[in-house]
Amino acid sequence: MSRKVNRIMQSGTITSRNTPRIAIGGFMLESNGHAPVSTREEFAANVLLEGEALLNDLRQTNPRSPTTLTGFAAEMDRTGNWERVPLVMAAVGASGPVDQVFFEEIVARMKSLLRDAGPVDAVFLSQHGAAIATGDDDPDATIFRAVREIVGPDVPVLATLDLHANVSADMVELADLLVAYRCNPHTDMAERGADCARHLRAMLGGLRPRAAFVKLPFIPPSTSQNTKSGPYADVIAYGQSKVGDGVIDVSVSSGFSLGDTPKNGMSVIVSAADKARAERVARDVARFAWSQRHRFTANLTSLEESTRLARACGEDTSRPSLLFADVADNPGGGGRGNTVYILRAFHQAGVKGCAIGPVFDPPLAAEAHRLGIGATFEVRFNRDETTTFSETFTAPGKVIALSDGVFVGRRGMAAGRTIDMGKAALIAVGGIQIVVTSIRHQALDPMFFESLGVDIANLRSLVVKSRGHFRAGFDIFFSDDRIIEVDVPGLTTPVLKNVPWKRVPRPIYPLDPDMEWQPPA
Repeated sequence: MSRKVNRIMQSGTITSRNTPRIAIGGFMLESNGHAPVSTREEFAANVLLEGEALLNDLRQTNPRSPTTLTGFAAEMDRTGNWERVPLVMAAVGASGPVDQVFFEEIVARMKSLLRDAGPVDAVFLSQHGAAIATGDDDPDATIFRAVREIVGPDVPVLATLDLHANVSADMVELADLLVAYRCNPHTDMAERGADCARHLRAMLGGLRPRAAFVKLPFIPPSTSQNTKSGPYADVIAYGQSKVGDGVIDVSVSSGFSLGDTPKNGMSVIVSAADKARAERVARDVARFAWSQRHRFTANLTSLEESTRLARACGEDTSRPSLLFADVADNPGGGGRGNTVYILRAFHQAGVKGCAIGPVFDPPLAAEAHRLGIGATFEVRFNRDETTTFSETFTAPGKVIALSDGVFVGRRGMAAGRTIDMGKAALIAVGGIQIVVTSIRHQALDPMFFESLGVDIANLRSLVVKSRGHFRAGFDIFFSDDRIIEVDVPGLTTPVLKNVPWKRVPRPIYPLDPDMEWQPPA
């Protein structure tokens, strides 16, 4: 374990003010190394706020800011006085590598705002942890480094990380405390932000955490990472059993395999009052996680069998309805949210009583809005797409409903958040209703369908563009035994042998199934 990773903050008084000044902001992007570049426009359509605009958003009942940030702010409010010093909050759903020029502008703006704000007592950042840029393998560390250049080594820097963060040693070295989500779907984001607030209060009172970090050569398939039950749930629980007796936090990040980056791999970060104890616990948790690696498998259902099941549901209403997850085209993992493999197969088979969405196709949504409700036309999907897997599909259809695409989520990860789909339309093609959007999203919440009039309870089958986060939103309609994960091609396939790896470190499990590994002493 490098001494740099276990850097101890210098002792001394952090603040002499009764009201601590805390800088807040963040950068959240999960980068799929094989997806199109993420642009300024994509961030602007989601979350791109700074200064007073960020403060105003946090005052809203249904803010756009990440719930890690709102959870942090709420707990800071609850536990005492503090002054909010706004920086930049930039966030977008998973996409490709961020455009380098835009990213550098974000970093420069973050530094400028922090420098102009004057002395602060701490910095809290809402990060994802799995970003890459077109010219930077570790944007999260770059942001931490930029902050350190301004505040120096003694001011606490804390951050939340996604459960799928691709953590680097530099990230751990440059921050004083990193706290990752423990739930997948990520329904605990507000709680992890609140954890950071409580830890920060303790740090302002004198706590000096030490961090230990272990990187495992292991990329578990995305569909094996549910924390309700299964191997990842067991690993998370094992880590949490070590909290206490001087251990402040244990974060086990599965990593984002499709980043295809040198940072790939599961990570264990342990923060404790004692460096030696942090290292012992980190090695122990890493050994346990490695011992469970064979349990992390992708169990998918073929498109042929999925089509048969969907058709049977439509023909026999006594059968329970089913949800089909298009896990290989998950916008939450960098997928385009517009592949038509399932749509085409279901349409050709005459599936009835089905809804699919959200399908990202701005030209089609715009055409539906021009034609109006009730119009019949030749529906053309992906007419302008050039991305691999985003094939065209054409069929006669009808515009059923139109919307400006803005709604407030009601369940799961989207609950209480304002979501903007852009211009949206509900289009019927045969016995299938398709939710078409102008801004790319995964199906986190029933409102993606209900806002356009879809009655989910009366559907015979539902296809969601999502890998797993839908489970927290649609659990009132579909129990786990009625969820089918479909094996089709896509940018977010959990079938790791099908990924065109270029930069992932080798050897790594399961790509190298016979490899052996032990955590470093």
